Amino acid sequence: MTVAVSDAEFKLATAACRSAFAGGSAAELEPLARSVTWDRFVKVAARHRVQALCWHGLEPIHDLIPSDIADDLRLKAVGIIESNLRIAAESARLLALFSSAGLPLLFLKGLSLDALAYRSPFLKMGWDIDLLIAPERLQEAALLLRTAGYASTTPKSDGVELQQWHDRRKESVWRHAAYGIHLDLHTRLADHPALLSKLGIDCPTQVVTIAKGIELPTLGRDELFAYLTVHGASSAWFRLKWITDLAALLHGECANEIERLYECSQQLGAGRAAGQALLLGERLYAIDIGERLHGQLYSDPIIRWLAELAWRQIARISEPTSRPLGTATIHLSQPFLLPGWRFKLSEAIRQMNATARS
Repeated sequence: MTVAVSDAEFKLATAACRSAFAGGSAAELEPLARSVTWDRFVKVAARHRVQALCWHGLEPIHDLIPSDIADDLRLKAVGIIESNLRIAAESARLLALFSSAGLPLLFLKGLSLDALAYRSPFLKMGWDIDLLIAPERLQEAALLLRTAGYASTTPKSDGVELQQWHDRRKESVWRHAAYGIHLDLHTRLADHPALLSKLGIDCPTQVVTIAKGIELPTLGRDELFAYLTVHGASSAWFRLKWITDLAALLHGECANEIERLYECSQQLGAGRAAGQALLLGERLYAIDIGERLHGQLYSDPIIRWLAELAWRQIARISEPTSRPLGTATIHLSQPFLLPGWRFKLSEAIRQMNATARS
């Protein structure tokens, strides 16, 4: 079963998310709010993990929200903010630990992105920390994480097996038993090494202030845009929060700047993921990509197909991971992110190997 993207609940969730980064008024939100079924709206917000963004974005019309729904959204928002505060403190601890060991790292997505994209960095739901390190320093990083109280959960052992895992995949998953915090340790930015092949720990960076006394290094602006498009494409953008992040990051930018970011993403190896993202963002959040870039992207039938595929994924009432064969469409889209038969063949082989070894 799918939810049509014209449904009131999805439209209100999108409008609320936009209000969270662009500002919204009661005049804009009230007509949508009066046409929703609120229980269904809560399910849509939870499906896309945007409860706190919605609660914050709906502030101009809080008085229109039924009390039980308001209580639910408020409690979810408080829980998300509290979790993000714990993640912020832990991020600062990890940065200090890695810095003292002379091991460079970058924070990906998460709070560093939220601080750049939103008026408050603590509103978007997150449950883990993403770190990027140099591939040749994997074992050093693993030792530091164990010292910090983390244990590898995927794969479940380290040493040689961890190295072999990272030879085939972009990340391993770690968990701090006492804190309950998950951490993804990246040695590259994309599942297929041909995507974003020019990006790594030595690429241009920026330092982002998360809170007083907490500053985290992350990808530079051009590099961050390219990375976010590939990250979203890796899951066919099936959650609203991912395209909302991109729209929030680009909010207020003119068409010329967005076109520049797109051209740069092509040099960095984002391939068709960037075009897919921009067409989806234009459709959902009216990102101003300009007539020239829109025409260029829309004239490419594969980019147009990828954008439509993402549109259908984001509109479904359930996540693809919860449905039999639900991720098949996502896997089908991956070989088309870069042109050429060599990439398609190698991506198909990569997927088969990953499935066989998982």
